[in-house]
Amino acid sequence: MRKYLSTFVAGFGAGVLQIVPVAKSFSCCLIIPVAAYIAIILDRRANNLTGQMKLSKGLILGLLTGLWAALFGSSFEIFITLITKNNDLVVAYPELQKMISEFPLASSMIEQAHEMLSSVVYDIQNSGFSFLYSFAVIANNLVINTIFGIIGGLIGAQIISSKSSNRLE
Repeated sequence: MRKYLSTFVAGFGAGVLQIVPVAKSFSCCLIIPVAAYIAIILDRRANNLTGQMKLSKGLILGLLTGLWAALFGSSFEIFITLITKNNDLVVAYPELQKMISEFPLASSMIEQAHEMLSSVVYDIQNSGFSFLYSFAVIANNLVINTIFGIIGGLIGAQIISSKSSNRLE
């Protein structure tokens, strides 16, 4: 665990920022890649590393940062929903109903989508927990955060390698 402590720290920070209302809009494309870059910097400082960095190391650090951010962000999101019995889905439910009704789909599919959404909203408003919502949040965060964590790790490794090669010249 100590070997990848930097990914844990950066992932925790990114997970916390994922639930902040304004910052959550930037989590996938900005916060997660920056967290992966920070994890690389922390790892290099902790291990007193200088010079070139392998892209594979950046990929691993970015992947782990994305995974930690997904786990923490999902946990915090589900926990806050449990306590408040409210979230973005509940707030946007009327607009979602209108939007789904306008989809060019069979009426049976539209009706099933409405039933599913209404059951999720009902569960959240009454108990604070919906299995379907929790599954969707976790699955979404795992996929998106790991992809953008990998991208941030690769870009971060490239930036660090280019900075170290500029120092050598």
